Amino acid sequence: MMLSERIKEDMKSAMRAKDKVRLGAIRMILSAFKQYEVDEQAPVTDEVALKLLDKMLKQRRDSVAQYEQAGREDLAEKERAEMAVIQSYLPAPLSSEELEQLIDAAISETGAETVRDMGRVMNVLRPKIQGRADMGQVGQLVKQKLN
Repeated sequence: MMLSERIKEDMKSAMRAKDKVRLGAIRMILSAFKQYEVDEQAPVTDEVALKLLDKMLKQRRDSVAQYEQAGREDLAEKERAEMAVIQSYLPAPLSSEELEQLIDAAISETGAETVRDMGRVMNVLRPKIQGRADMGQVGQLVKQKLN
């Protein structure tokens, strides 16, 4: 079953259970999928779905930080609830060791030696870790290894 189909089935379950928080988050996800389909005139594949979910998760993290800074814990809590729903559709996060191994393999595969080669390393890593690790943190780790 494709990820988008699973999300649609979960929406029906959330409706039956009258889970407003989960239902709202799922509708937001499906809305983003529909927007992609309209903009790109292409169906949402699992790979695209993971990219969209990863992007949405990053937006929620940024929002939580801003709301906490502004003292709006009520809004931050709403964002955290949405983050939990989004994370439930992403693959299990990579452990530090797994991430280190993937970075080392990508560096050796590309023959990268300096920070200038970081783009090539990230292009090799991105499909392997999409939705399983924060790309900002991965970028910092790659930069540290190349220095």
